Amino acid sequence: MTNIFKTLPFMAIILLLAACNLKQTKVTTQDDFPAPPDAKQEPQRFEEFGTERTDNYYWIRSKDTPGVIEYLNAENEYTQTVMEGTRALQDSIYKEILGRIKEQDESYPVLQNGYFYYSRTEAGKQYRVYCRRAGSMEAPEEVIFDVNNMAEGKRAYRFGRYSVSPDNKLAAYSYNETGSFAENILKVRNLETGEDLGVAIDRVSSFVWANDNKTIFYTIVDNALRPYRVYRHTIGAPKGDDFVYEEGDARFNTYVFKSKTDDYIFIGSMSTSTSEIQYLPSNEPKGKFKLFMPRKPGVDYSVSHHKEKFFIRYKDSTNINGMIYTAPLAGFENMDNWSVFMDHNPAVRIEDFDIFKDFIAIQLKENGLNTIQIRNLNDGATGNISFPEPVYTASMSGNPEYDAKTIRYNYTSLNRPSTLYEYNMETNLSEKLKEQEVPSGFNPNDYIVERLWATADDGTQVPMAIVYKKGLKKNGKNPALLYSYGSYGSSSDVYFNTSVYSLIDRGFIYGIAQIRGGSDLGEQWYEDGKLLKKKNTFTDFIACAQKLVDDKYTSPSKLAAMGGSAGGLLMGAVANMNPALFNTIVAHVPFVDVINTMLDTSLPLTTQEYEEWGDPNVEEYYRYILSYSPYDNVTAQDYPNILATGGLNDSQVGFHEPAKWVAKLRDLKTDNNIVLLYMNMDSGHGGATGRYDRIKETAFEYAFILDRIGIKE
Repeated sequence: MTNIFKTLPFMAIILLLAACNLKQTKVTTQDDFPAPPDAKQEPQRFEEFGTERTDNYYWIRSKDTPGVIEYLNAENEYTQTVMEGTRALQDSIYKEILGRIKEQDESYPVLQNGYFYYSRTEAGKQYRVYCRRAGSMEAPEEVIFDVNNMAEGKRAYRFGRYSVSPDNKLAAYSYNETGSFAENILKVRNLETGEDLGVAIDRVSSFVWANDNKTIFYTIVDNALRPYRVYRHTIGAPKGDDFVYEEGDARFNTYVFKSKTDDYIFIGSMSTSTSEIQYLPSNEPKGKFKLFMPRKPGVDYSVSHHKEKFFIRYKDSTNINGMIYTAPLAGFENMDNWSVFMDHNPAVRIEDFDIFKDFIAIQLKENGLNTIQIRNLNDGATGNISFPEPVYTASMSGNPEYDAKTIRYNYTSLNRPSTLYEYNMETNLSEKLKEQEVPSGFNPNDYIVERLWATADDGTQVPMAIVYKKGLKKNGKNPALLYSYGSYGSSSDVYFNTSVYSLIDRGFIYGIAQIRGGSDLGEQWYEDGKLLKKKNTFTDFIACAQKLVDDKYTSPSKLAAMGGSAGGLLMGAVANMNPALFNTIVAHVPFVDVINTMLDTSLPLTTQEYEEWGDPNVEEYYRYILSYSPYDNVTAQDYPNILATGGLNDSQVGFHEPAKWVAKLRDLKTDNNIVLLYMNMDSGHGGATGRYDRIKETAFEYAFILDRIGIKE
């Protein structure tokens, strides 16, 4: 074959090479594809506090409305059309992610009430298999639930949780076939025969066994999917279930749980800032629940039972990071009888604690990093589990045995696979039990992890963790992906994400911004990013993105951002506020239609959210929410490339929110960038329920980011 380069003059070769390079790196725009679906406009007008709003896409809010399903299907078809050219890239990323996952794996067993419990995944199968062995891991295996068999033939299947009866003979479990997180079906399985009993209770949220091995307390959700009632089910009883309690305040959710000692069953009622606990001896399932301490606005407390006392985590407006009290088993109703076990520290947040016969393990957060403190309840000796790296996440995984002398904890960082340790509380020594395997190979030393601090608009220093491949040059030419959440006090902890290395190994910087609205730097960090301070969340994220640009890690033409749910609200807000800072935004199930949702109390979660976002029936909150609500603030300006995802059965963020947002963006934006909607028509808030299907969704999203930035393979 003739070598074409030998037949051309030098300048022609240069031009040909340039043309080839241009062809490889050309980024498509909207003009390269057919016109997207055109959602019809049916103006719906609203007036609140003298302000008039018009919503042209209000009709999309119900999947039963004629034309909605057809429109969503058209959007999905269009998304596939635009993404057709990335199929090979999607396939490559899928295989890469799969190569980093040990497809056939088994969790480390946990001893509880005489049995070792564990679960495993099997190559080629979407769901977990849950097993146990009696007394020893050498005993014969009992398969409790093979979720693959249970999900066979189902378009979606989400296995909730299971709880084994005290005599180890029955297991109550929950599931649904919609992909929803909010409502499940409760069933009971005979673990000796493997057959389900004739129990099927709808709309169940939480459940717990009494000590008689036949009574189950459970909560159900109302039409707005709020857990609000507690019932008592007795297996084999001829009559219906007994009503126990109803939470009448629409701001509160209610749930049931059991003490580690198995001595008490608790009913918890909880809003964002206030809680209340009722208790009942587990040996008296027909008894009446009593109040531990009546609710007080702004007082959040939780109760753990020790055989000799109660431990109470207590938080109020003057102790926002929490403190721990002990109270006697008799006379605890009077707070004068309480004693301070761990006092409030304005610099350290009490995240969690676990009670044992001779020890208490306390998880703390200081300066955005976790520590675990162990206290001996007999002699008061205190020790800390220390961690060497500058950026990491350590979290207790506990031990269900009350008499245990050991606890387990997980340790991970951006370049360190998750590792399970067991810590001996008597000897103060840790033993590694299991490390996350990366079959395709992974060397942490090939990557650099840094902690950066961005300066927010008000001068606040905002932490951010980043990871990238060694050898990266800070010349402003590197692609980057910045992720965050920033709501409900949920910290954006760093962890090892095998999937994101498909971006990092292609030259990306991956960052996690620990912005206000989470509790990364303590409870005040959360308070400063909610209600009438919510915009701090958005400006913090913008400051972190700008830091990456200013320090020459990346540039706006190479910078992508990602967030989901309330983090999707973050994505929508920053897209409106500073669109020129980002090339691409991926918003998972984004909460973007904030003012409409918060005004509609028939929707799930609305009233419970008043303490997070504010009650829009109050003018001050209404005007503040309206000032940042992403859907309401879409304007005629240039926007980044945007991929919005949704779930038709989403119980947390209605499918209509991303759908309406995309329609309005297309209607008003002045650029030629691409805006896509991907709607999972079979599932809900968490996307696909099978693990391989979830990987395909991730590969799809990463391919969108890479394609928009100009990386084709």
